[in-house]
Amino acid sequence: MVTTTSIRPAKTGRARNGPRDDTRLALLFILPALIGFGVFLVWPTLRGIYLSFTKFNLLTPPKFNGLDNYVRMIHDPVFWNALKVTLYYVILNIGFQTVIALVIAVMMQRLTQRTWLRGIVLTPFLVSNVVAAMVFLWILDYQLGIANNIIAAMGLDRIPFLSDSTWVIPTIAFINVWRHVGYTALLIFAGLQMIPETVYEAGRIDGASEVRMFRSITVPLLRPILSLVLIITVVGSFQVFDTVAIATQGGPVNSSRVLQFYIYDVAFGRFQFGYASAMSVALLAVLVIVTFVQYRLTRAESSDLA
Repeated sequence: MVTTTSIRPAKTGRARNGPRDDTRLALLFILPALIGFGVFLVWPTLRGIYLSFTKFNLLTPPKFNGLDNYVRMIHDPVFWNALKVTLYYVILNIGFQTVIALVIAVMMQRLTQRTWLRGIVLTPFLVSNVVAAMVFLWILDYQLGIANNIIAAMGLDRIPFLSDSTWVIPTIAFINVWRHVGYTALLIFAGLQMIPETVYEAGRIDGASEVRMFRSITVPLLRPILSLVLIITVVGSFQVFDTVAIATQGGPVNSSRVLQFYIYDVAFGRFQFGYASAMSVALLAVLVIVTFVQYRLTRAESSDLA
């Protein structure tokens, strides 16, 4: 009598031990970034908050003075003027940069998606802020600048772009829009790739024009990406420094003295690191509040895509 027995596969070590846990390996790869995050961000932030309650000038140990730096900041007219100038710059920069970047991104998505075109759009972003400021300082020079020579050749009056209180902030905003608009456009372009083409096909069948589809389809479905772009650009705009330091150094008559430049001047020009730290903490608080309000108003956590 012949009996048959079922052959069962041998159990492997992984089957006996269960699924492999890669948590330790993941933490090992994340560890260098965590160390850098702690050393270069968390510790300086905590140190700055501590120094904001002290009188410190590098020559003597920090001396605790309570809320004196914050009281001084509240009564400092230069601080409030710097905050006002910064807000004016942020509004101009964000307004023009977002609109222009959105138009460029939609044109790249609707007309052509060639890689070389994206490279051209991104090229200004590869130029450093310092180099861009120096180039435009020469281009916009009142006497020798190419821009003013063209304006004079047209029979118009020369414009003091960087030496007039009316023109200086719009000019600085223009320089930074030129440099960053390509990067912002590519972020928006990446968001456009997530919108299904079938949605646009349905709009064409219903007889919707390109303008109507842009207003009723593109912008609503692009809301999460636009929210991210706005948060990034607003935070970056509040920290404008390089262009002002190279092109105007806060002039004329404090009309371009943005908050970041004023903090730098107080810290490294007057060696009042305690007061500069207090203003830095105030700027951090402003950025946290602005980011939170933007996040809630734009409903960045949700999407209209089903």
